[in-house]
Amino acid sequence: MSDRTPDTTPVNEAREDLQLWPACRLERIIGKRSAEWTVDDLVEVVGRLGIRLVSLMHVGGDGWLKTLDFVPGDQAHLRDVLSFGERADGSSLFGAMGIPVTASDVVLRPRLSTAFVDPFASYPTLVVFCSHYGRDGQPLPESPDTILGRAHARLQAELGVELEALGEIEFFLGKRPDETDIYGATERGYHASSPFVFGEPLRRRAMVMLSEIGIPVKYGHSEVGYIQPDEVDARIWEQHEIELALQPLPQAADSVLVAQWLLRNLAHKAGWRCSFDPILRKGHAGSGLHFHFSPVVGGVHQKHSTPDGRLDGVSRWLIAGLAEHAGALMAFGNRATNSFVRLLQAKEAPSTVTWGRYNRRALIRLPIVATDDQGRSVSPETVEFRLPDGSAHPHLLLAGIAQSMVAGKSIGDLDGMLERTSALAQTGKAALPVPRSFLEVADQLAGRRATFEAGGIFPAQVIDRTIDALRQL
Repeated sequence: MSDRTPDTTPVNEAREDLQLWPACRLERIIGKRSAEWTVDDLVEVVGRLGIRLVSLMHVGGDGWLKTLDFVPGDQAHLRDVLSFGERADGSSLFGAMGIPVTASDVVLRPRLSTAFVDPFASYPTLVVFCSHYGRDGQPLPESPDTILGRAHARLQAELGVELEALGEIEFFLGKRPDETDIYGATERGYHASSPFVFGEPLRRRAMVMLSEIGIPVKYGHSEVGYIQPDEVDARIWEQHEIELALQPLPQAADSVLVAQWLLRNLAHKAGWRCSFDPILRKGHAGSGLHFHFSPVVGGVHQKHSTPDGRLDGVSRWLIAGLAEHAGALMAFGNRATNSFVRLLQAKEAPSTVTWGRYNRRALIRLPIVATDDQGRSVSPETVEFRLPDGSAHPHLLLAGIAQSMVAGKSIGDLDGMLERTSALAQTGKAALPVPRSFLEVADQLAGRRATFEAGGIFPAQVIDRTIDALRQL
């Protein structure tokens, strides 16, 4: 297979009804939005598409996707799997989060709305995401899926806010160069077009495939980073970004992991490498995993500022909570040694705890939003958290951010805190630095653990194990 054409297999098209919309293939086939899917719908799809395998996909304690595969023996077997799931060894999946071997059985229970057809499987395969349940039949407290779901629900119950998020997936594609690779230039790849970037076809294919799976995509483009081969690494590396669209926190976390899974698979099929590492080589651009947030109240996306530029509304709680707990959140958002290299070399990466408008060096940024002729925003205003990177555990990170927003409302001198952490207020002053080591992150988490454990969201043993692991790194 040629490097220049990483995968020419046609993307799943709507041949069933010759329609393009909705973008999700199974929604077109079933004729319903995913939230309305039933077991009967998926059983019909299995027969219609000749599905031979059902793969139960779920998130482990380490933040990686896991799979449990079935060959349905008959329709009754298929219905049982889709309705009730199957058992698994919880100590192997969540041992680092406190589940002992002596009480380790858990149940994977499918969430039907998450189903999609695996675009990489050798046999027609239906994938369904699962939640984790304990022996008592309740959601497993140590499961990242449970933790995030409960944090999201608490935010709604206590603040009346549904927080939506999107991840900016930054990644590097690496391959051995050939005679066609003559255009790349170090740190000059931002929004470059083919033939000046070799990864454009793969990135575009990934965007269409994500939409077919049911993951909404905002846009994609080539990024700044470009690394020439050297005596240590014979590959040429090129940076790209796919920005997803806003979704409620639980779906946003799932979407990040599926996007990373899909990109790794596409690169593997091409004989390339895909890297989400915070830094591939010192001195070059790093890869963040920035998250944008939009609080929704009463079904309406909230603005973060008044027309005259003052912070306003519930976004103030989010900004203050992020600033107050940024160092502790690194326990879930910056989990690689190179995470600190990315922050310290400060190539548009935050090194101090500040917020600012349009400022790409700020830890929390309020980006510009396009407007129409009447000044109406054509997309929701967002609060961007620029601290996390590709090593993040998105479920635990977003759960921690939800808990931080709840705590942000209760900060005593909220206006004073926001004024002190403003990037404008830090001009000429020494702003509070972000942690520079895992030990500092552990200390930050230990000092603010009450925020994460509030409401019974993060089990105490999960925080204990996280702190212990950080201190051993």
